[in-house]
Amino acid sequence: MKQYEMKKIAYQSELKNRALQVLLYLIDRSNKEQTCFPAIPTIARELHISVSTVKRAMKELVDAGYVEKKSRFRERNGGQTSNLYVLRFLEQEKDRR
Repeated sequence: MKQYEMKKIAYQSELKNRALQVLLYLIDRSNKEQTCFPAIPTIARELHISVSTVKRAMKELVDAGYVEKKSRFRERNGGQTSNLYVLRFLEQEKDRR
């Protein structure tokens, strides 16, 4: 699915403003597999919102089914490196039909 199609669905959603803002950010940074892995502090800084607001928005996006969050870990010591965010717009499109 193309970015403009994902944005169209996002704008038609009933998401709160903070969640919509974060979702659009993730869409802009996603690759062809609809994945991206920006750090929460980076999202907060670039959107000029607090880290806690980003965390609340992410929870809303996960609960609403727009985003799947997968933890990523280092192979060497098992420490967490970042989260991988998978955009789930194909499922959202099916639900709208």
